[in-house]
Amino acid sequence: MQQKNMPLYESLVNHNNKKPISFHVPGHKNGELFEGEIPFRDFAQYDLTELTGLDDLHDPQEAIKKAQDLLTELYRSRKSYFLVNGSTVGNLAMIMATCHEDDTVIVQRNCHKSILNGLMLAKVKPVFFSPDINKDLSIPAGPNQAIIQDAIEKYPHAKVLILTYPDYYGQAYDIKKIIDFAHDHNMIVLVDEAHGAHFQLGNPFPHSSLQQGADIVVHSAHKTLPAMTMGSFLHINSERISEQRVEFYLNVLQSSSPSYPIMASLDFARNYLDNFSKADIDFFIQERDWFIKKLREVSGVTIITSDDPLKIIVRHDSLSGFELQEHLERKGIFPELADPYQVLLILPLVKQGMSFPFEEAIDRFHQLSLQSLNTSKKDNILLKNPVDLIELSYSYKEMLNMPYEWVYIQQSVGRIAAKMIIPYPPGIPLFLPGEKITNEHIIQFQKLIQAGARFQGDTGSEKIAVF
Repeated sequence: MQQKNMPLYESLVNHNNKKPISFHVPGHKNGELFEGEIPFRDFAQYDLTELTGLDDLHDPQEAIKKAQDLLTELYRSRKSYFLVNGSTVGNLAMIMATCHEDDTVIVQRNCHKSILNGLMLAKVKPVFFSPDINKDLSIPAGPNQAIIQDAIEKYPHAKVLILTYPDYYGQAYDIKKIIDFAHDHNMIVLVDEAHGAHFQLGNPFPHSSLQQGADIVVHSAHKTLPAMTMGSFLHINSERISEQRVEFYLNVLQSSSPSYPIMASLDFARNYLDNFSKADIDFFIQERDWFIKKLREVSGVTIITSDDPLKIIVRHDSLSGFELQEHLERKGIFPELADPYQVLLILPLVKQGMSFPFEEAIDRFHQLSLQSLNTSKKDNILLKNPVDLIELSYSYKEMLNMPYEWVYIQQSVGRIAAKMIIPYPPGIPLFLPGEKITNEHIIQFQKLIQAGARFQGDTGSEKIAVF
């Protein structure tokens, strides 16, 4: 197939070249109703619906089918799909399509909240395995292969293994050995590879789990490729996965009015990746290396590189990560996230000849007013779970209608958490519904609050919801 083509994008351009008059949804009528100097008026011409020639995401026969076929060819999967509700809908769909109620599922504990929501919807029985701790970065590391093997052998009836790869910071691990071991035990392997859509490029990027044998993989195209927010991919990669079940749940869970701008951006992102040459990779690495070199010249700054060249971790000698983020944002530099120790920068996947304001960013780094706000960052906030394998105290069905109460933090040890408490980003829950609360949970929660972490969910500084 012609990877240089962008079938869906081209169909939208051809439609607008007809100077159409809209008597259809959406109500802005090709942007005509956006009055004044609304900046997205021209863009709205491409915000269309399932018109003749523009195809239908839920029954693709024309342009969308061609675009998804090109995606399948690029990633060398059995079948690939556009997602317009983010990787969240991909994670939900792959879990619902592969799991049945009361199935035992082995899951990486430091997973995204959407994985946990999928487990709840599927009403499975999860067994969580704790990750190793990266002591240099003070973040959860990849899974320990021995712990996973122990889990699979202890729960021989488990049908599905769910992994996260890479982590938010771009740290990878030898996922192939884990996938092969799971397959040897007749398990299906699901991978949330949200941050690895660009791994298809190969060296110097980590290997994609698609090439390592994962059965189904979800990519957030919008995280590292030039796609719009909520634009993602789902890839069926083996005969262990039922296309019919995946498509059923995608139809159920995704909007019946999918965004054409998002889909067109996915078409473009696929094209961009496929036409990313060796010369483009060399150019990107050259720009990255220059930027890292200059960052290291900023007083007090320490740079830690990741397995993924798109990710750079920045620390400062006298500032916590949250403080550093605040100082950077005052200068108009917006990191992807901060934690108590560092900030994470996600670089642009630039091609040869492209420009990005790296020099301006360096100038702004040098202008930082680096006065500490006295936030402690030296304490070890991240603690390893006291057990390697975690089962929930109640099933998801039991928790659905169970009453809960709010208790003071120190009174919650030994109780069962009723709600997720999620430092966000990265969106990895600190407390799982149905999980017994330990003293380690409380210490980490209080230190995160003191350090200035932002949370999602029903949280307060004094009380926690428990069953």
